[in-house]
Amino acid sequence: MSGEFPRRRFLATGGAASVLTAGQVVLGPAMLGQDGALGAVRTHGGGPVPHGLFTLGVASGDPAPDGFVLWTRLAPNPLDGGGMPDRAVPVAWQVAEDERFRRVRASGVVKARPEDGHAVHVEVFGLRPDRAYFYRFRAGSELSPAGRSRTAPAHGAVNRHLRFAFASCQNWQDGYFTAYHHLAQEDLAFVAFLGDYIYESAPRTTTVRTHEGTDEPYSLAEYRNRHAQYKTDPDLQAAHAAFPWITTWDDHEVDNNWADEVPQDPAQQPHEKFLARRAAAFRAYYEHMPLRRSATPHGIDMRLHRRLGFGRLASLHVLDTRQYRSVQPVTLAEAEDPARTLTGAEQERWLVKGMSRSGARWNLLANQVMWASNDRKAGPEKVYDFDNWDGYRVQRRRMLEYFGSGRTSNPVVLTGDRHATWVCDLRPDFDDPASSVVGAEITGTSITSGGDSDPVSFHRTFDPIMAESPHWKYIDNQRGYVVCDVTPARLSASLRIVSSVWKPTGSTIATTARFQVEAGRPGITVVDRAPSPQAGAVKAERRYDVDDDQR
Repeated sequence: MSGEFPRRRFLATGGAASVLTAGQVVLGPAMLGQDGALGAVRTHGGGPVPHGLFTLGVASGDPAPDGFVLWTRLAPNPLDGGGMPDRAVPVAWQVAEDERFRRVRASGVVKARPEDGHAVHVEVFGLRPDRAYFYRFRAGSELSPAGRSRTAPAHGAVNRHLRFAFASCQNWQDGYFTAYHHLAQEDLAFVAFLGDYIYESAPRTTTVRTHEGTDEPYSLAEYRNRHAQYKTDPDLQAAHAAFPWITTWDDHEVDNNWADEVPQDPAQQPHEKFLARRAAAFRAYYEHMPLRRSATPHGIDMRLHRRLGFGRLASLHVLDTRQYRSVQPVTLAEAEDPARTLTGAEQERWLVKGMSRSGARWNLLANQVMWASNDRKAGPEKVYDFDNWDGYRVQRRRMLEYFGSGRTSNPVVLTGDRHATWVCDLRPDFDDPASSVVGAEITGTSITSGGDSDPVSFHRTFDPIMAESPHWKYIDNQRGYVVCDVTPARLSASLRIVSSVWKPTGSTIATTARFQVEAGRPGITVVDRAPSPQAGAVKAERRYDVDDDQR
């Protein structure tokens, strides 16, 4: 990634980018400006629209060599249905090479429709590869904040460096999104978000801040309000505006630990009601993410697994381990059932085929739940969370044998979900220390979920288990994100930790550990780490409840 971009200046003023959608009017450079596309929106004869349209900010996503997706949603009353009139509203967009929009390279007008929650998705194309662009929208008389995006390197390009971050698990009630204040100031090609963008939990008053509504969301209107609440966070908006995002979901975007057509509590959620809930959650998710039209949901179905290329250096395979999975087992014997699948057969074939044919130096998996075996109890008794790959052992063994088969290059799994950091070697048989190492997994911590952590208690519990788990290389449970630097020779990862998520401002950021995977040598090493907290350290006073268990 080039370092030519004036980073500080952008953070002060913003930027912009654009795309093409069905039914959209595309205007040439001569028609831009106040009397062109933007002026046409201002003088639209459909009647006035409310003020304060861009309360949810702007975003871009899924970068390709010639473009990306642009997103915004008109929502002057974001926590109460959006507050827009029941009619389509034209929205103009622009993409430019400079932050002052003097060199506009694409523009047009698209309609924000009530049936889509007045969300806008624009697929930009025709841009140059591996370049920064700026984008913005106009609706009525209002101009949106500006965002900055970046195209991917050209297919087949011999690129030598890729820098990106990945994050997951941002429970509104567990803390402030302080990590995004710092992430927005990084120099990145993209952000991969690995699931739990919202939490569906009911509002509580004993947490740092309270979810909107009176209960869990079940309807489309309720999921729209929950997504909108998260999108009002200024630090999250800043991180979206700074880079393109590549997003996938885990469970809390719908219901805790859901599996295909089965909710967490089927006795309380009849099948048909859960399917209606799933369809509503899918629709609201699409409306609030910078996703391409190929991800448009159709009832209870939504194609979210996909593949993005970054020259010859890296392919990113984005997984969906919720929509097609078998129901979680309850015993270890059930976890060994060969028919049990986490991805579904079609997605597994898609993944194997794509990793075999990617032609990239590195094959990175944007993944939700942990691949590495994770015993939860020291001693001879084995205790597992079967919601993870530990519950789908035959498929995991088959996939990890494929990792080591020589049919793919340098697989590294990037994982969310755990609200803690687990850095592990991957082996087909985790119960056999002599089993070959075939890959690496970096399970990143959460943005807020779990709140301000207690590292002393965490290490007291898990250090004895780590001593019995030779594939574990590093563990920690503080909040933050991971930055990865990829070159042909190695993948380096930095764990970036914030001082607190229980204070809205004033947090600090520090790199507390660094890890490295060398090309052609499966496995991961810890390059350096901050000292672990001592057993006698004073435990920070917990002033708030957390909304769910730190798993």
